Amino acid sequence: MNNTNIMKSPLPHISFVLILTLFFGSCTKDFDKINTNPYGFTTASDGSLFNGAIESLVPSGNEQMYINNEILYKQTQLAALTKEAWGNFTIGTEDMWSNYYHTLPAIRELENRFKLLPDSAEANNMRAMLKIVLAYKTFKITDIFGDMPFINAGYGYQDLEYLRPTFDSQESIYTFLLDELKWCDENIDVTAVTEEPFPTFSGFDALFGGDMLKWQKFANSLRLRYALRMSEKEPALAGEIIKGIVENARPIFLGYHFTEYLGESACLWPLQMGFKNTSLNWSFREHKNLRMGSNIWHQLSYNDSIDGSGIFDPRAYIFFETNNVNKWVAYPQIPEASTTPSGGIPYDSHRDQTGAFDIKGETCIYSPFNYFIVRDEDFMPIPLITGAEIHFILAEVYFRGIGLPQDPDQGENEYMNGLNASVDWWMEVADKSKLPSSGMTFPELIQIPSNLGQFSVQNAFGLWNATTDEEKLAFIYTQRWLDAFRQPGEAYALARRTGMTPREGELIHHYRLPYPPSEVEYNTANWTDAVANQGGDTPETKLWWIP
Repeated sequence: MNNTNIMKSPLPHISFVLILTLFFGSCTKDFDKINTNPYGFTTASDGSLFNGAIESLVPSGNEQMYINNEILYKQTQLAALTKEAWGNFTIGTEDMWSNYYHTLPAIRELENRFKLLPDSAEANNMRAMLKIVLAYKTFKITDIFGDMPFINAGYGYQDLEYLRPTFDSQESIYTFLLDELKWCDENIDVTAVTEEPFPTFSGFDALFGGDMLKWQKFANSLRLRYALRMSEKEPALAGEIIKGIVENARPIFLGYHFTEYLGESACLWPLQMGFKNTSLNWSFREHKNLRMGSNIWHQLSYNDSIDGSGIFDPRAYIFFETNNVNKWVAYPQIPEASTTPSGGIPYDSHRDQTGAFDIKGETCIYSPFNYFIVRDEDFMPIPLITGAEIHFILAEVYFRGIGLPQDPDQGENEYMNGLNASVDWWMEVADKSKLPSSGMTFPELIQIPSNLGQFSVQNAFGLWNATTDEEKLAFIYTQRWLDAFRQPGEAYALARRTGMTPREGELIHHYRLPYPPSEVEYNTANWTDAVANQGGDTPETKLWWIP
């Protein structure tokens, strides 16, 4: 398949950095040849190397198509996979793995350079920014594969000893990264932004523009996410981290503050950051097979009325749209042999032409993803973590008493903040969404009924509707799952950890992805040890933190 639309160089300043980093991976076949030059980064500035690390947070088209669309949406049941047509998922795992290990040497180079900087608050800010990016990237990879090369990885360009690094246990990686993020929280100085080299370096910060309070919130928000994730296996340590953040009122992203909408988040905003997310539409246009499933439909609508009269959640209009005859029809999450096949062309770019928006193909009989979600390459964000997610995390913490005394009232407050923040955040995203060719906007083409909003969702999912503590937790997990609609990896983690996200049929028993073939072939001895330590290299092999 000709993947011509995968993004080549989305952010400014970095094309030559990517060329460099592609030659300095940690776990690929040509190490003996490409790691002989220890001076490969001397022509790249600190800022340009960091800019490349930020750019690497953008998922590739292959990751989105082969991993998100083919596997994670199905496993999380955030959508229905109408046809399994892409069994070669290793194209996606190779992309994820190579993205990480091609970026890691540049990060290691920056770590070495930062050690040589005179000690200052500005230098610590730079160190913290780098640690946070590395933590985010590493958590993402280890939560897909499990144990991975980390502590000794990324140094092959410096020392041949590290060409084939050993695997570290996921438990040790979690502990290390959470300590690093704590260091970031304790050492970030939000006022230390004037002395060089920070002003020059921060000019390359396409994520937050050098706003150190946002970086501090990012660090602590990640600490909450991953402390809760490991809480079943490390309850004492997880509780200590959560307690320290909450009781000391450390900065975190918030969606709501009492009745005030804040909508804080860490997102990659394409136009703002100087790139076009063209691989997003490519991944849906070529894949074709995702539709609204009956599982998520039943979390958005009271009934199966095809006219949409049962819809109570405005996010139904943001995540999905009607079929070729303007009807809401969900594809069965567990189809029968007699289920009519899905078809049509709802993701093709012809719809981004004046007068062609409603042309979805005669066989598009099931509701597809909303076209703006899959086509807007400028204004549709790539969320990393949202304020709504943090409220849902805190709601679970208070309801279950993880690190803090159980407090159902505070848990309900956090839950309502999360629900309101998610609804408002997604409606704000939709309001700003625009198609790249025609310039047509979401509000011009899709009208969300005025009676849908926070209150209509509360009427269905307010905790007063739950009769048991277990049902209240299920409500929390449902709303966190919905908020992660464009973060299927996070929904996948939530489903694996809790086993309580909305689901039709059997409980999830898919826990990870096998290591990419390149790692198996070129780091065989260390891969063999890692597989033995984890008990296998199959989707049925549980990660360390899964109960």
